[in-house]
Amino acid sequence: MLSARDRRDRPPEEGVAAELQGFAVDKNFLTSLKGILLETELALTFIIFICFTASISAYMAAALLEFFITLAFLFLYATQYYQRFDRLNWPCLDFLRCVSAIIIFLVVSFAAVTSRDGAAIAAFVFGIILVSIFAYDAFKIYRTDIAPGASQGDQQ
Repeated sequence: MLSARDRRDRPPEEGVAAELQGFAVDKNFLTSLKGILLETELALTFIIFICFTASISAYMAAALLEFFITLAFLFLYATQYYQRFDRLNWPCLDFLRCVSAIIIFLVVSFAAVTSRDGAAIAAFVFGIILVSIFAYDAFKIYRTDIAPGASQGDQQ
């Protein structure tokens, strides 16, 4: 069995390893359900960041952090670069990303709506929509990747 260092240092083989050489974007992923969810999360997080920048700048760091985390996951999944890090449990990391974003945006959205500013209220509305999208994404990750055996066992 080859270690990660041995696989990295030897020349690429034909097939899957040859496809991982560059940063080619998988267009099929971008049009899949997971790709559309990540793109929607990215767009709404940026909109919330703009709303917080216009009203309450104290909360914009949370939206900016989630924007960069979601952008990193979109990049890793779209280029399939995550396959090089085979020791990480990517479905679990993605699930934790969604759960942490749900908690962060719930707290920040409800804290921002108390200011009664127009942009803060818009951030609250977009935050609640974004929380529902993150919850759906977490649900899909849980059902398809984390616990697929439990859903099949219930049907038998």
